[in-house]
Amino acid sequence: MAGPRASPRRVGTILRMLLRLATTDDGEAIRAIYNHEVTHGTNTFDLVPRTAGEQRTWVLRHQGAHPAIVAVTEDAAGRGGEDAGATVLGFGLLAPYRDRPAYATTVEDSVYVHRDARGRGVGRAILEELLRLGAAQGFHTVIARISGANEPSIRLHQACGFTLVGVEREVGRKHRQWLDVVELQRML
Repeated sequence: MAGPRASPRRVGTILRMLLRLATTDDGEAIRAIYNHEVTHGTNTFDLVPRTAGEQRTWVLRHQGAHPAIVAVTEDAAGRGGEDAGATVLGFGLLAPYRDRPAYATTVEDSVYVHRDARGRGVGRAILEELLRLGAAQGFHTVIARISGANEPSIRLHQACGFTLVGVEREVGRKHRQWLDVVELQRML
């Protein structure tokens, strides 16, 4: 599978934004969004915030067939498609579902939106772009594994054509509570 060919594109949502592949320059903004969820939320089951070095490695790992993308404010975008100084509103990625070869055409998606940009179309734009990139890469199916407490993400995935395949009961423990994982799937 060749690397994704994504170029900045305007998204007609409530909030004007551009979607593009993530770069190492986005690392700190991505890390801030993610680490907030690590320390304050249950949308990730990670318990230890990422360091700057770990975040850089993460971005570099998601520059091929399993891309990471960012949604940035359009109003901060400069001339010629450059977005120096743009605010990262959210990010998403496709990751290998499992490491066994027979799973190679299945991916898992993740979408994270900055808490101040939620409810404004950012998550939907990111998820729709991930689905487009996944189909362009030749992937067959996308799995979403979502904390059972994250109703907005479950509704978003269902609105984008995902169907419920199961619930894993109390498989995680964070902030002194047991957490379910809701698993959804969409065929590409």
